[in-house]
Amino acid sequence: MEYMQAPATSSQGNILCCTCGVPIPPNPANMCVACLRTQVDISEGIPKQVTVHFCKQCERYLQPPATWVQCALESRELLALCLKKLKSSMTKVRLIDAGFLWTEPHSKRIKMKLTIQKEVMNGAILQQVFVVEFVIQSQMCDDCHRVEAKDFWKAVVQVRQKTVHKKTFYYLEQLILKHKLHQNALNIKEIHEGIDFYYGSKQHAQKMVDFLQCTVPCRSKASQRLISHDIHSNTYNYKSTFSVEIVPVCKDNVVCLSPRLAQSLGNMGQVCVCVRVTSTIHLIDPNTLQIAEVDGNTYWRNPFNSLCNPRQLEEFIVMDIDIIRNQKLGAGAGLRSNRHTLAEVWVQKTSEMDTSQQYHCRTFLGHLLNIGDLVLGFDFANSNINDEYLNRINPHHVPDVVLIKKSYDRSKRVKRRNWKLQEMSRDREGMDTDDERQYQDFLEDLEEDEALRKNVNIYKDASKIPVESDTDDDGAPRISLMEMLEELSLSDATGGEGLIKPLIDEKNPVSLTVV
Repeated sequence: MEYMQAPATSSQGNILCCTCGVPIPPNPANMCVACLRTQVDISEGIPKQVTVHFCKQCERYLQPPATWVQCALESRELLALCLKKLKSSMTKVRLIDAGFLWTEPHSKRIKMKLTIQKEVMNGAILQQVFVVEFVIQSQMCDDCHRVEAKDFWKAVVQVRQKTVHKKTFYYLEQLILKHKLHQNALNIKEIHEGIDFYYGSKQHAQKMVDFLQCTVPCRSKASQRLISHDIHSNTYNYKSTFSVEIVPVCKDNVVCLSPRLAQSLGNMGQVCVCVRVTSTIHLIDPNTLQIAEVDGNTYWRNPFNSLCNPRQLEEFIVMDIDIIRNQKLGAGAGLRSNRHTLAEVWVQKTSEMDTSQQYHCRTFLGHLLNIGDLVLGFDFANSNINDEYLNRINPHHVPDVVLIKKSYDRSKRVKRRNWKLQEMSRDREGMDTDDERQYQDFLEDLEEDEALRKNVNIYKDASKIPVESDTDDDGAPRISLMEMLEELSLSDATGGEGLIKPLIDEKNPVSLTVV
């Protein structure tokens, strides 16, 4: 404790303390520091020990009355939170300085050194330094209570897609993981034809719905149910439900457009192939190479269904192929694909090799196919399809076969694959035995479509060492090392969480970065 007084002049003399008689410079109290300390304590009323509540699950501190904030030890945020605890008791003093004193991190104690000033006895200003100890007490926050309860939620997002294949869901899962939107979910439950996301607040659920509407073509509905109502405080407790329906079209589906929609897309053919589903449906006409994109709003105004599912695809062998060059489109035609090549092919089913039955069709896979290659396609000639728009088309304009994609040996592709994807932790109910085959189809789609995997984080699989062999190279597409990321490892030699970094060194593109 010390005085705050004006500097003494050379002519000023000393006076005697009115209590103990010690010579001191003149001051308004006429007392020395030792006597003032016995008479006045300016820190009186300020608690020297305060309790702070801390949630161990989410590592947040309680800021009264009901706000939980994230604060690091000895941070400015924690200093402000502790000072707010003392604000009501420091109204009569002036705070000069505040700082932390070092304590053991596991001691559950936070010590703060405070410097205050106060005017006492005839206008004398005293300054005092003292220590306040904050005791950390554990208390679970409301959000962590909901997580532990697991069945307690305030909003649920029900994502549904009425298709046999789950390619769109696998793609959506990777987008959610990349943008870390699954972290706020209390629980994720996978059920038939979709996934349910449970949230503790309506705002988090609305954020997920907005994300889905930006990434996949869909439509949504919202509803809420009253749980309780307090008539005294006029507060309501609701449970909200968001229903999101994704368009029932997946990659490699054959669809038949309505005449009105086909005309609005540049007079393209009604029978098209879906080559990709991102925020829009990407279609290509196998007869003219015309391409078009159908967004969610356009689809729900002019809906169309898939004519076949992946299980109905049959394997054909290419008997002859003729590339079509300088194909002229009619008036009002739309864009044409530059990534594909139009060709006329003669194919034969591998299951009918003992017969002479062959099929003629046009395909957009002319840049991939050669004589003797295997290709997957849909047989229209021997199929009974019940579709509103297809039944109205002139039978002479319906192709006998629509080729979808080139076929490769799956066992060799799996053996050669040295990468993997992350998966969301979720509850599974009623899983189909066909899920593994569908997941392998999705991995093959990522290898074949560079535009699709740009939005997906692909990680190097350290557990697999691919064996290169000339006999195994059947021309199947692969993912280069430059597109792969290295998975996070908590046992990093640096002791930190590390970073996801490319496997290719910028200065030496041939060498690998080894951890």
